[in-house]
Amino acid sequence: MLDRLPFLIGLRYVRAKRRNHFISFISLTSMLGLMLGVAVLILVLSVMNGFDHELRTRILGMVPHAKIESRTGMVEWEQLAEQLQQRERVIGAAPYVEQQGMFSVGGNNEGAIVNGIHPEWENRVSIIGDHMQQGSLSDLEPGEWNIVLGSILARRLGVGVGDRVTLLVPEASITPAGVFPRLKRFTVSGIFSVGADLDAGLAYANLEDMQTLARLGDAVGGLRLELDDLFIASSETRAIVNELGAGYRGTDWTFSHGNLFQAIQMEKRMISLLLTVIIAVAAFNIVSTLVMVVTDKHADIAILRTIGATPGSIMGIFIVQGLAIGVIGILVGVGLGVLLALTISDLIGWVESVFGIQFLDAGVYFISNLPSRLSWIDVRDIVIAALGLTFLSTLYPAWRAAKVQPAEVLRYE
Repeated sequence: MLDRLPFLIGLRYVRAKRRNHFISFISLTSMLGLMLGVAVLILVLSVMNGFDHELRTRILGMVPHAKIESRTGMVEWEQLAEQLQQRERVIGAAPYVEQQGMFSVGGNNEGAIVNGIHPEWENRVSIIGDHMQQGSLSDLEPGEWNIVLGSILARRLGVGVGDRVTLLVPEASITPAGVFPRLKRFTVSGIFSVGADLDAGLAYANLEDMQTLARLGDAVGGLRLELDDLFIASSETRAIVNELGAGYRGTDWTFSHGNLFQAIQMEKRMISLLLTVIIAVAAFNIVSTLVMVVTDKHADIAILRTIGATPGSIMGIFIVQGLAIGVIGILVGVGLGVLLALTISDLIGWVESVFGIQFLDAGVYFISNLPSRLSWIDVRDIVIAALGLTFLSTLYPAWRAAKVQPAEVLRYE
């Protein structure tokens, strides 16, 4: 019977009504603190995981994992593309001509990057075809001078499908009348939206049209590559360039968006640390709760010692009581945190629709919605950490209880 004593009495102390209501208040505060700390940590980590996932799937679905360029111009690009696609880590390759410029419509002027693409090849390396709001990439026929704009860029220019826009490129044309900036009028044939800042500064035109505009002849600017693992982009790019020789150079996504990804990872670690401190504070509130309980239960402890309870059993009673308080708070916090993590995107969307506000503007942030992606590994780690902190917080009060001397206590009873 004595081996079950700590468990039974510890749980009874949790359920029992206390003469000292302040102890009950501290117990409830500790439980609520653990609950809120665990719930908020699960929610925040889920949102950070969502940002990380959106970066990988949306941003890096539009931005090439790697780019291979030739210093002398890449004319036989089809042969090189097929060669690179034979590599184990390369999923797809597609040609491009990249040109910076400024769109002008009426009094509206917006800078953007225009990518000349081959519509059929582009689907091998980009998700653009899956995010067309209007029109299709197949409308980018050579010689038609059609163009596909990002949704935010089109809105700022005040244009839609069928409207005409003028593209000014930072290269001069020398004519008998003088030096003029090179410009070309395009017809908007489609609008895409990936819900990211790329919608504000990216456009697509036909590869041959952009070759003509950039005066490249039959050459392309380079090849865009998609890899099976974006985190090997740097090493794979270096390996490809070394294999092709001195006439080639390569860049990867870490040059354009690596800092953003690293910032998200660093913020996730820092937020996890700060919120773990909050959980630790709530867990160590259990120390004060148990210390007061031990003081209040001196007589009970003395009686238990006189009927044969060992110091280890007395320690077990208060460890069980502290863990019970912690487990209840942690379990409720996990349930609340998981519920919020699974519904926060819809909840924020409902608030935005009801009150007519937008928390994330893709023109300012790199996405337009609040993403959430629950990771059960994170939940497991949070529960283990919270239980560990709770257990540590019970050791000192339990040790004090085990040191109570029955003779000293009963002398005054």
